[in-house]
Amino acid sequence: MDRSEMPYRRRIRRPVSVLAGIAVVALLSGCGLTVPTDPDGTLDSVTGGVLRVGTSPDGELVEVIGDDPSGAIVDIVDRFADRIDAETDWTVASEETLVTELEAGNLDLIAGGITPDTPWVDKAGVTRGYRGIEGAEGRELVMLVPLGENAFLSALETFLDEEVGR
Repeated sequence: MDRSEMPYRRRIRRPVSVLAGIAVVALLSGCGLTVPTDPDGTLDSVTGGVLRVGTSPDGELVEVIGDDPSGAIVDIVDRFADRIDAETDWTVASEETLVTELEAGNLDLIAGGITPDTPWVDKAGVTRGYRGIEGAEGRELVMLVPLGENAFLSALETFLDEEVGR
């Protein structure tokens, strides 16, 4: 059957599909939708503000003497905060407590000796794994962010890719 013999509705299916696709794109662009997004606005709220970070002691990665943590992870997160013009506010606690605080919206980031096989994957967004972190002793490490905060996660991963590689 050549094109002239095709039923009318089959011939208009493609143009209708194209027009429908154009309409969807136009509607979404009118909403100001950008990808990735942060439903709770984490990246926007921490940029130029305060980055609330949770951590737990872990050898050379995170050492806690007094109230202030130090170490390779702390240095990396502080450099990320500098990149987004933020001050860091550190909380030191157990991972379980930190994840509870992250879920409650009291933390923006958890950084420490967390590996990709973390049990918190259903409660937090997880960065890609990074092996190039000093003091990790060959371990691949990840950081945790609030679930769904994909713009923040993307900004953090872009920074980590540049700083420590994969």
